[in-house]
Amino acid sequence: QVQLVESGGGLVEAGGSLRLSCVASGIIFGLNAMNWYRQAPGKQRELVAGITTGGSTNYADSVKGRFTISRDNAENTVYLQMNSLKPEDTAVYYCNTKNTWTGYQYWGQGTQVTVSS
Repeated sequence: QVQLVESGGGLVEAGGSLRLSCVASGIIFGLNAMNWYRQAPGKQRELVAGITTGGSTNYADSVKGRFTISRDNAENTVYLQMNSLKPEDTAVYYCNTKNTWTGYQYWGQGTQVTVSS
């Protein structure tokens, strides 16, 4: 079955950096676009960044210039490098992909990122 396992979250001071990782199994990783979402308390889950199979990327306006998404197809891993973190970046961050044929969405268990002011 498909599994997405995130790691790398934690507590960091404002202005600091973290790198999140998501290891995927059960899919042909190189054929799947991958995304990072986040959900803060009391708010809806939102798309943070996405990367296509060809390596094209897109970002939420709130993280442009601070976050970088990348992928290593040999390691079945997608990364989110987060720099210049702000307290408003505090959220649970989720790795996401979808079945190309059915559109079914797969989610990881999430990793908590907390940015202190």
